[in-house]
Amino acid sequence: MTSDADRFDLDQVDRLLTTTKQVRKRMDLERPVPRELLLECIDIAQHAPMGGNLERNRWLVVDDPELKAQIAPLYQQVGRPYLAANAAGEVDEGQQRVLDSATYLVDHIAEVPAMVIALRLDRLPEGASNAEIAGYHGSVAPGVWSFQLAARARGLGSAWTTFHLFHEQEVAEMLGIPETVTQVALLPVGYYKGSGFTPASRRPAGEITYFNRWKETA
Repeated sequence: MTSDADRFDLDQVDRLLTTTKQVRKRMDLERPVPRELLLECIDIAQHAPMGGNLERNRWLVVDDPELKAQIAPLYQQVGRPYLAANAAGEVDEGQQRVLDSATYLVDHIAEVPAMVIALRLDRLPEGASNAEIAGYHGSVAPGVWSFQLAARARGLGSAWTTFHLFHEQEVAEMLGIPETVTQVALLPVGYYKGSGFTPASRRPAGEITYFNRWKETA
C-alpha cells in the first residue's frame, strides 16, 4: 500500500507534465533570471536518472551579453536556413505556428536572459553504435527535461535547442569547454509572459502503442 508521504496530487502533476512546452515567443526578454533560481532548477535536474548513477553531467549558464552575442550568429547560421527549408513545404496551421515561434527565437537568441548548456564529461567514440548513443544521451536527456519541468513550476520558460551544436567546437573555445566534454543541448531560459498553457493536441495512447508485436494494438 502506498503511504500518504508517497502520494501526489495527480491533477497538479499531470497539469505540469502536459502543459510544459517549448517557450519561444512568450519568453520575457527584458526580465533577468536570478542565478539562484537557475541553480534551484539544476539541483532538481541532478536527481533525474543517469547511467550507473555517475554524476558526469555538467551545466554551463551563459548570461553575459557579450558571450550571448558571440554565440548568436553561429546559432542563426544553422537555424535560419533550417527553418526556411521547413517552411518551404506544405505545413498545416499548427506547424506554421511552431515555425513562426522557432523563427522568433532564432532572431532573438542573443536577447534571451540566460542560455543553459547541458554537458557531459566525456565523448562518444567515433562510429558509436545505436545502443551506445541511446545509453549516452539517456543519461543526459532526463536531467534536461527535469530542468525544464522545474523551471516551468517556477514561472520560467525554456526550449530544447541544438542549432549551436553544428559549431560545437567554436562555442567550446568561446566558453573554455575542454575537448573531452560534450555539449548536448542549449536551453534559452527566461520568465514566460501570460498564463494559460494548455495541453498540446496529441494522438491517444491506444493509437500509438503496440503490444507484443508491431502494429498490434490493444
